[in-house]
Amino acid sequence: MSRVVVKLGGRVAATSLALVRDRHAAGDEVVVVHGGGPQITAELEALGVHARFVGGRRVTDHEALVVVRRALVAVGAELCAALGEIAVHLVGDEIGLEAVRVHELGFVGDPLPCGPAAVEDALRDRRLPVVTPVAVGPLNVNADEAASALAAGLGADRMVFVSDVPGVYLEGSVVSHLDVVQAAALLEEGVFEGGIVPKLLAAVGAAREGIAVEIGETAVVA
Repeated sequence: MSRVVVKLGGRVAATSLALVRDRHAAGDEVVVVHGGGPQITAELEALGVHARFVGGRRVTDHEALVVVRRALVAVGAELCAALGEIAVHLVGDEIGLEAVRVHELGFVGDPLPCGPAAVEDALRDRRLPVVTPVAVGPLNVNADEAASALAAGLGADRMVFVSDVPGVYLEGSVVSHLDVVQAAALLEEGVFEGGIVPKLLAAVGAAREGIAVEIGETAVVA
């Protein structure tokens, strides 16, 4: 039996549940962390607020934070409904997901490694915890980073990023593996931009904790 954290991107959250069900049916302890970027952006744009990102993270003022939390909670509830009675919805700021505020981004935080009791209780009961990535404050936290922090705090064996991107691209092709030294160097050089930046940073952090990491078809190895 393995303990697995599966991070589902907002664009694929409702369509990638077979992987979650299969791992759980095989006996793994599975924790789902979901995103909700497209849903958040759609709600903000409906209010006339245009998204702004820095290093792949959404700048979030107090008004936007209300929308972010509401949209993310709705995505989590939708996932739980799709997974059925075995799922339990856990909202990060209600279960003690801690983060250090990044003031220059507004109400945004860098999540800290943690293993919330509510998640452990759900796993012990053979449930599927679905964690909405909002930190105590509340603070908006990047879902990739939240997943990595939970994976470290929960002592996960494996971490899987599922999104609409098949893996990490280098020179136009998806690479089968990427070691953390190379990944860190490429990030430092600014080779990557957009949403892959926090995803790869999260993957590097998890791999350095001894967790096996997959971003689509790319394995990130220590």
